[in-house]
Amino acid sequence: MSAFTVGDYLLARLQEIGVQHLFGVPGDYNLQFLDRVIDHPVIHWVGCANELNAAYAADGYARCRGAAALLTTFGVGELSAINGIAGSYAEHLPVIHIVGAPATQAQQQGDCVHHSLGDGDFRHFIRMAEEVSAATALLTAENASAEIDRVIVSALQMRQPGYLSLAVDVAACDAEPPTQPLNLIHASSHQVREAFRQAAERLLAPAARVSLLADFLALRWQQQPALAALRQHRAIPCASLLMGKGVLDEQQPGFVGTYAGEGSAGQVREQIEQVDVTLCVGVRFTDTITAGFTQQFAAERLIDLQPHCATVAGETFSPLSMADALSELDGLFARYGQQWQLGPQATAAAPVEAAATISQQAFWQAMQEFLQPGDIILAEQGTAAFGAAALRLPTQAQLLVQPLWGSIGYTLPAAFGAQTADPARRVILIIGDGSAQLTIQELGSMLRDQQQPIIFLLNNEGYTVERAIHGATQRYNDIAQWNWTALPQALSLHGQAQSWRISETVQLQEVMARLSQPQRLTLVEVVMQKEDLPPLLRKVTACLNQRNGG
Repeated sequence: MSAFTVGDYLLARLQEIGVQHLFGVPGDYNLQFLDRVIDHPVIHWVGCANELNAAYAADGYARCRGAAALLTTFGVGELSAINGIAGSYAEHLPVIHIVGAPATQAQQQGDCVHHSLGDGDFRHFIRMAEEVSAATALLTAENASAEIDRVIVSALQMRQPGYLSLAVDVAACDAEPPTQPLNLIHASSHQVREAFRQAAERLLAPAARVSLLADFLALRWQQQPALAALRQHRAIPCASLLMGKGVLDEQQPGFVGTYAGEGSAGQVREQIEQVDVTLCVGVRFTDTITAGFTQQFAAERLIDLQPHCATVAGETFSPLSMADALSELDGLFARYGQQWQLGPQATAAAPVEAAATISQQAFWQAMQEFLQPGDIILAEQGTAAFGAAALRLPTQAQLLVQPLWGSIGYTLPAAFGAQTADPARRVILIIGDGSAQLTIQELGSMLRDQQQPIIFLLNNEGYTVERAIHGATQRYNDIAQWNWTALPQALSLHGQAQSWRISETVQLQEVMARLSQPQRLTLVEVVMQKEDLPPLLRKVTACLNQRNGG
């Protein structure tokens, strides 16, 4: 091969930010760059069944590794992936999307080449990408190194996708290797930091009851250790929202559950809202996870930390990083925490009762007992995600959900990406039959790569969430009935898999007992009643039905 190229420069920067796998689908505009990937000593090519699945897989990988990369071809490939990229944009995942593009001369001449719209305009698709990217760039031989750095830095600072259009000839151009690391420093103002501390102290010093509510943006900016340190000072009532579940150690004293506004179970809402001061860290309220925006927080009693700013009793402080704000709060927690009321003691989960059929309640009780420390759990939008909201996660366990973007089928390829990112951890996927039909092809990639996820496929004969919102008996909420347990064998000639179809609680318990350390991919089809809903989802769907009806 030739000397160091633009393609090599890009791979060097991806390696620098911790990316070791490149997901995607080959196409003639990216094949020469792919040769450089195949020869790279650290970054490995991971082919997927289609570009949408590859984008979902990259998203799952980024949730576990902090960043990910995706490779598609121009036009047809990138547009297939854009739904997944939009989900990464909405939920703040830095996925670097590399698009293999036609040669520079063909673009300059406006040639009528394949995968274009045939009108000579080669900027249609980058304009689309701009709407769901922190930064975009059309790479040239002259600007490639600087633009690669700019886009990657922007993606990491905003925790959102970056888009790089890499023409076939540009990828092969000579380049100089990086000489300096990427500049990822996002400094806070010292004066702003001190003003924030003083304002927070005015609220916290006289308080008797303080609560903590953390969400997914604290996960994206990797503030779990800082939050755990705060809680060491005082076990105040703490909760997370569904999208950020796992950001707090749920086994640490003070954790009260998943906050969902009016949909919260037990005393969770009271413990979080009815206090002198609520500290919100990385919180974004959305309709589905607050039972229709039913949260009630008085601005004058709220400290709200966002990635690059903070608000105290309605006063905004910027620029201020979440990490610096938490550092200032750590000192205040140490000084005043002993006067604050403790959170309640955790209660033991109810035992699972054997029954003729598997109810939502019985399934999630069994799942609670099944979970182990360090598990990666993926719960598909719908009955799975809202059932998972009631789980109390073991230490170091991670829950991957997508309740804001909510693209059904997301979690199956995302599980592939998560297992690729961390092959030593046990991956548990809980997905409905309707969702699985959208992305089931990636089961073949899991088997090809000898992955061993545990897949609980909830068979309730269609789109149960939609039935609950509207049209309970309408045929548009029905799906084709598949022979699910035969699919692992059908999708791989050489992969190792095991499958069960169960419909009774005792069967569920027996299967789970065999899966503490899975030795192969496992698919468990769990037959459930189509009308059965987790309690939180019942409240949410009633609210959505009302809102959608005006």
